[in-house]
This record gives sequence, C-alpha cells and structure tokens, in this order.
Amino acid sequence: MLSFKISKLDISQSYFFGKVEFRDDKYKVNIQNQKRGKVLKLPFEIKPKKQKLIVRLAGPVDLFVEDFLPFCGESEWLEIDSDSITYFLADHQDQIDTIEIMGD
Repeated sequence: MLSFKISKLDISQSYFFGKVEFRDDKYKVNIQNQKRGKVLKLPFEIKPKKQKLIVRLAGPVDLFVEDFLPFCGESEWLEIDSDSITYFLADHQDQIDTIEIMGD
C-alpha cells in the first residue's frame, strides 16, 4: 500500500490541486472528474500486479471515499481522475488527510 499525507488541498474551478507527502518526498496532486475516463498516475514508477488499483481518500474520523482506477503510468504529480472522489471532495475536502493506493 502507498500512503500519501495531504498537506494542502484547494478547489480551483472544477478540480482540486494541492500537495502531498510520500515518505520524505513532496509531490503535487491533481484530482478532477473523468473528462478522459478514470485515471491514476503516480509521480514515480511502480510495477503493479494488477492494472486497476483501489484509491481511497480518508480522514481521521472514519470518513472515506474510494474508487477502482486503472493505473496509467508515471506523471509529474499524483493524478486522480474520478467522478465519485471529486464529488465527495466537494463536500468533505477539509475532512480528508490521506490518499491510499492499494492493489498488490
């Protein structure tokens, strides 16, 4: 499991942009709706055993949303394109502090 700590997440028009920390590294994150279909891209290379991974955004008080997203390779930042995650964040962005990626 990969676990990213959200340090900042702001809404900008119809998407969310912010910063996450993974281990000691800092990355940008972009979360938006599925204009190009469901997408998961990571800021580093992985070799997942499965093509689709569970992406879960969670908070400290048993609040979470998750979606099953196809891994689409490497990008400059963490990219998540999911209608269900984006719509959930519109109401709960200040209550979420972690992005977890599971599937192996």
